[in-house]
Amino acid sequence: MSKVTPCLWFNGNAEEAANFYVSLMPDSEILHVQRNVADNPSGKEGSVLVVEFTLGGQRLVALNGGMKKEYTHALSLMIKCDDQAQVDSVWDAFLAHGGKEEQCGWLKDRYGVSWQVVPKAMFEFFSSSDTAAARRAMQAMMKMVKLDIEGVRRAFEGKSAA
Repeated sequence: MSKVTPCLWFNGNAEEAANFYVSLMPDSEILHVQRNVADNPSGKEGSVLVVEFTLGGQRLVALNGGMKKEYTHALSLMIKCDDQAQVDSVWDAFLAHGGKEEQCGWLKDRYGVSWQVVPKAMFEFFSSSDTAAARRAMQAMMKMVKLDIEGVRRAFEGKSAA
């Protein structure tokens, strides 16, 4: 098990966020909810302090820090999706729960956390030894909001968009 665990900062809604995140994909669960043992800046005694959970097997922590902090794109969480159906499912779940679309597979969830919803195939396209094909795939991806595997594949193969 890794000794490094990302910790996400929330202002009173860490448990709500963690429950939403674990609903997004398999191999996700709430591991532990730690409650405050005394009143402190993060909340009253008995309120949720920390939620430990896994998302797709990755361990994370959600912390109620006691004040609102803004997230930036300097740190985002990437979900590598197996196929377009998973991309669509995860993307749609974020949007249905107050998320906002951005460019190139990025979105912000209702809590302000930046996410990248990326099909695993993208890494194959971009790392190809055929640099012209990889370039076409990258250029196609740069025009997208939600990533479309077939659209990028067509560009990679030098085929025009359908």
